[in-house]
Amino acid sequence: MTKGRKKSETSTASKKPTKSRAAARDEQDTDVIAAGTTNDLAENESGTQTDAAHMQEAFSQLVDHNYLDENGFNQVAETLQRNIATTISLYLKLKKFHWDIRGRFFRELHIAYDEFIAEIFPSIDEQAERLVMLGGSPVASPAEIARYSAVEVPSETIRDARTQLQQLLADFTRVARSYRDDSQTVDEAGDPATADMYNGILHVMDKTRWMIQAMLDDGRLD
Repeated sequence: MTKGRKKSETSTASKKPTKSRAAARDEQDTDVIAAGTTNDLAENESGTQTDAAHMQEAFSQLVDHNYLDENGFNQVAETLQRNIATTISLYLKLKKFHWDIRGRFFRELHIAYDEFIAEIFPSIDEQAERLVMLGGSPVASPAEIARYSAVEVPSETIRDARTQLQQLLADFTRVARSYRDDSQTVDEAGDPATADMYNGILHVMDKTRWMIQAMLDDGRLD
């Protein structure tokens, strides 16, 4: 009896528990999923690094503010400084005439001058920021503006409508011609972006000059 019991116990102890087929399949599926997830993470990480490298390369190709040589930069910067100062002076002159106008055309010109200002004012910031992009520093002090500007702001009071309009016509005609010349200059210096900006501002100057000329054609001014 003792021998038989020991044999039975030995036989039972030597047997290992077996997994069901379903449990084995589940474990196999889990291993496959885990392996797939690891591969996906590795691929995603590699893809992210590749995308970042590609974007950095594209960025370095697109953003290059120093593509002008020294001579080209000096040419472009000179036109920008002068045009910034000139546009500021036009703004100040229009505002002064807006305040000083008197007589039968007061309301008409008082309003018109502010409309002209609204057209040209944004170009001051546009040109100044363009100069900063290229590595320059825009003029800002009254002394600098007076030195660079092609337009003189009168210190005396001018109240006559015709006199105001004649001065403005001469100013806008001269400034428009300058933008045409400057557009060609900066384009030849290798800066087509500034040339394109100048062409847009030229359109505004030409339009304003045309409107002033139309006002001067009014016989009631005589």
